[in-house]
Amino acid sequence: MHDNEILTRINALVSEEHELRGRLSSGEVTSEEENARVKELEVALDQCWDLLRQRRARRDAGENPDAAAARPAGEVENYQQ
Repeated sequence: MHDNEILTRINALVSEEHELRGRLSSGEVTSEEENARVKELEVALDQCWDLLRQRRARRDAGENPDAAAARPAGEVENYQQ
C-alpha cells in the first residue's frame, strides 16, 4: 500500500467516525454500537498511521518503503505517545 492509499484509507475512517457520531445523535445507532465501532476505527487508524510512519522512516533512511508492513493491533495499541 502506497502513502496516498494509506492517506485515503485514513480519510475514509475519519469520515466514517464522523458519520457514526451523527447517526448516534439522530438515534440511528445505540451508544454501545457507536462505542464498539469507534474503538474498531481507532485501532484501524492507529495501524494506518503506524504504517505511514514506517514508510516515511524507511524512505528517509534510503530504504524501500514498500518493505514496511502493517503491525498487529495489539502492538500499535500499546505504543506510548
